[in-house]
Parts: sequence; structure tokens; C-alpha cells
Amino acid sequence: MMMQRSTVLLPLAIEATLQAQQQRGMATLKAISIRLKSVKNIQKITQSMKMVSAAKYARAERDLKAARPYGVGAQQFFEKTEIQADEKAEPKKLLIAMTSDRGLCGAVHTGVARQIRAELAIDDVNTRVFCVGDKSRSILSRLYGKNILMVANEIGRLPPTFLDASKIAHEVLQTGYDYTEGKIVYNRFKSVVSYQCSSLPIFSGPTVEKSEKLAVYDSLDSDVVKSYLEFSLASLIFYTMKEGACSEQSSRMTAMDNASKNAGEMIDKLTLTFNRTRQAVITRELIEIISGAAALT
Repeated sequence: MMMQRSTVLLPLAIEATLQAQQQRGMATLKAISIRLKSVKNIQKITQSMKMVSAAKYARAERDLKAARPYGVGAQQFFEKTEIQADEKAEPKKLLIAMTSDRGLCGAVHTGVARQIRAELAIDDVNTRVFCVGDKSRSILSRLYGKNILMVANEIGRLPPTFLDASKIAHEVLQTGYDYTEGKIVYNRFKSVVSYQCSSLPIFSGPTVEKSEKLAVYDSLDSDVVKSYLEFSLASLIFYTMKEGACSEQSSRMTAMDNASKNAGEMIDKLTLTFNRTRQAVITRELIEIISGAAALT
């Protein structure tokens, strides 16, 4: 009786084991297949983003060549007059962070935020930050939220224009913060694969009027100096926005290219793993079928 029962239970146990192992192997293959499909979709997205960034980069580079005279002309005025902050007055510094609202472009925004954090680490009491772009605000607000004076959003979706720069310059002058000196921290475009975090000095009207070499320019009264400083600030912001936009697009193009290559490597590894797992499942099933047939005979 015991021999008959064991003879009946043995095929049932073998069949149950085969089904469990087959289901386990199929589950593993299904998980690998789902992951492989998702990585392929990600690769398609990164390749599309690379093509879009390449087209935007070509336009941004053309616009940058036309905008550079604005920045060079505004810088020459401060260099020739040799303007320096008044050491006797209470130091008040303004930092303008030139970033955008969009990410997926490497360390473009973090480089600007890192330099501003270094400035704030030296003196965070008499220093305020004007954030152009939401990325700089999100990075700096964690530690220096009280130092943020104002934030300009909707930057980076469209190419920057001089009207955008004029609006930002107007808001900077209307904040009510009487700064003695300041900096515009931005990314200076060097080539397709490189950029450098740089800064341009800016000064307030009273500081400019106290310059000894301001007499080089004839017939300058306070109204003319005020009007010119507004225009020069808008010109510098426009120039730095163009530099930042070109650096951002080139960095995003490089980042998406690297992401596509990494996705391709991952697809190759997952395909190899899928094929090995499938072959192992087939081999194991054949061995179990042959072993079960041999056991029954």
C-alpha cells in the first residue's frame, strides 16, 4: 500500500516542482523584459532631447555672437572709470544668479549656486541674492533662504530677449536694496563641451558718481548716470543670459548624449542577461523532463 501511494505521489511532486521552477523562471524573464523595454524608451527620449538641444544650441550660439557687444561695451565703462566700492560706507553686496527653470543639463546651475554659496559663507549678513531662474532658488533656499531678495521665473523656456533683461534690471533697481557693489554670476560659454563659471561687477549710482575718473566723460549729471546705469545693467543681464542659455543648451546636449550611450550599454547588458536567463530556463526544463521520463521508466 505504501509503495502504491509513493508511486502515485512521485509524479505529482515532480510536476509541481517543474511548474514552480517554470513560473520562477518566467517571472525573472518578464521582469528583465519589462526593464529592457523601459530602458529602450528612455533611450528614445534622451536621443530626441539631444536632437532638440542641438537645434536650440545652434540658435543660441548665433544669438550669443550678436549679444556679446552689449556686454563688452558695458564692461569697458566700469574698467575705464576704475570704479571701486566706498570703503567708508557700510558694505552691501548684491549677487545676481543667472540660471533657468529647466534641468537635465549637467552642473550648469549647481556651479553658479556653488560660487554664490561661497560668497555667502564669507558674509551672509550684508549680502542679498537676486535669483534669475527657479533652479538657483531651489538650491540656495535650503541654507540661505533669508538672503534671497527676489526670484525671476519663466526663464529658459524661450530664448532670452532684451525685453526680458530690461524687466529683470527694472526689478533689481526697484527692490529697495541699496547695494554698494555686486556681481552677476553666470556661465561663460567657451566651446561645445566646456563652459566656465564667471562673474561681472555691478555698482550702484552713488558709488559710480564718487569715482574720480568719471570726469573723463563730459557733461555727466546724476540723471544721465542713472539712465546709463539702468541701460548698462540691462545690457549686462542680457549678455549673461545669452551666455548662460548657450552654455545650458550645449551642456544639455552633452548630457543627453552621455545618457543615450549609457542607456545603450545598459540595453546590451540586459539583452545578454535576458538571453542567458532564457537559455538557462530552457536547459533546466529539458533536464527536468528527461530526468522525470527516466524516473518513470
